[in-house]
Amino acid sequence: MNMYIHELKVYRKSTIVWTLSLIAIVILFMSIFPAFAKDAATFQKYIDSIPKALTAALGITSLDLSVLGFYSVIFTYIMLCGAIQAMNIGLSIVSNEERGKTADFLLSKPITRQQIITSKLLAALTSIVITNIIFITVATIVLQSVKTEPFSINKFALISLSLFLTQLIFVSMGVFISIIVKKIRSVLPISLGIVFGFFIIGMLGSVIGDDVAKYITPFKYFDPSKIIKNSAYETQFIIITITIIILTTVGSYVLYSKKDMANV
Repeated sequence: MNMYIHELKVYRKSTIVWTLSLIAIVILFMSIFPAFAKDAATFQKYIDSIPKALTAALGITSLDLSVLGFYSVIFTYIMLCGAIQAMNIGLSIVSNEERGKTADFLLSKPITRQQIITSKLLAALTSIVITNIIFITVATIVLQSVKTEPFSINKFALISLSLFLTQLIFVSMGVFISIIVKKIRSVLPISLGIVFGFFIIGMLGSVIGDDVAKYITPFKYFDPSKIIKNSAYETQFIIITITIIILTTVGSYVLYSKKDMANV
């Protein structure tokens, strides 16, 4: 429990910064929705004048007059920021101890490696849960404030919860990578490289119409436009998500129990 509390304190500042960032994005972009809804025809003409490849990459093929349609467009970038947060946390879980040369001290305590990694994972999960609870609460208030007509709470919840599911993928991947990589000097460059790499794959897949790309990048597992259309997640991507999380988490436990830690 002491280690869990300690890890929460380590991620406290990061959690606050990223949560405020996500809130700022939804408030900033949704604040222009009333103007968008009022003069949608003009915006549609502007969108039509943009090359189709660019609109496909940005996820804007047409303008949806509903508040959920507008929310789904900006949600792509909300998910991008959330993925960076999750990957940062995941990569930091083990690498922080190695960079600070405290790993051997930690392992000298009367606790098992499984207890160590469990406490760290629970702290990371708690951080993400807090971010999502606050974000969804604020997003609900914002959408209710700017809506021009009632919207489906169920569809809104599914879109918003896809942020949490995507973050679980990236944090579990981050933990796994932090264990298999011998030494991570700086978390942020690696985090940005991995996240933007997946994001660009998704954009390129949209441009060229490649269905294979959507199985490679987590950014395509929970397409907001399809959630609005079907009022549900796609089953195959739920299965892929669960599989990735289980494999990377189990792999992290196995590899961490055998990992050689550098001595001071």
